[in-house]
Amino acid sequence: MAPDPTPPSADDERHAPPEPVRRFREAYRAEFIGPRYSGPAHFAFVTLAALSGIAYALGGVRAPTPAELATVPLTFVFANLAEYGGHRHPMHRPWRGLGLVYRRHARQHHHFYTHDAMALESSRDVQMVLFPPVLLVFFALAFVLPAGTLVYLFASPNAARLFAATAVGYYLLYEWLHLAYHLPPGSFVARLSLVRALRALHTAHHDLGLMGKYNFNITFPIGDWLFGTRHRGRAASPAAAASAGARADAEAAPEGARADAARAP
Repeated sequence: MAPDPTPPSADDERHAPPEPVRRFREAYRAEFIGPRYSGPAHFAFVTLAALSGIAYALGGVRAPTPAELATVPLTFVFANLAEYGGHRHPMHRPWRGLGLVYRRHARQHHHFYTHDAMALESSRDVQMVLFPPVLLVFFALAFVLPAGTLVYLFASPNAARLFAATAVGYYLLYEWLHLAYHLPPGSFVARLSLVRALRALHTAHHDLGLMGKYNFNITFPIGDWLFGTRHRGRAASPAAAASAGARADAEAAPEGARADAARAP
């Protein structure tokens, strides 16, 4: 079930974010979220575009064999490990040519949402959860299409279509679950048992003292289990969190808004 990105109601279980988070959010919104941005439209585009791609791919599958159907779990596991590697490395460590990825994730997303302020405050805050819409197009053209073509040539048309549908479906699952973790905890989706369990892992990852070491899977912790980086939710020590926060805070504020945020009372 897709999470609802609408603004939280007064009945939701909400708490004001800590002051540093509040200042960071205000500075980020002022600089990076334009007046025409719509969280529901962003969510709808990603969802409808992905579902359309999945339907198109599956519409051409004809009497798949067991070997062809095995493409689905194999692609799922591959995608999970790619998610793990991409999150653990370029999203949390500066890589040449991928500085924008690191800055948006480690220096912005992780300071907009912290372990003690995980919930968005309005639908406009969806901008700091979902990938930019253009990334779905890039993913389809730069990865799914070339890789699917190879599967088509070396396996079969059915296998290629199943691969494409699973890859795009995994992308959408990532986006849905990530948004669910950042919904207000009192919302219907956030109260679902599976979402609560996975949200606890993601909340631990948003602890500044843990974010570079644990819980890199956003969807299911297969990669974290394989590589020994699963953390069940116990917070880092205050000293470790303070040290990590001190290192990151100097770089965290949005460009152009950093000085104003620092001067804020």
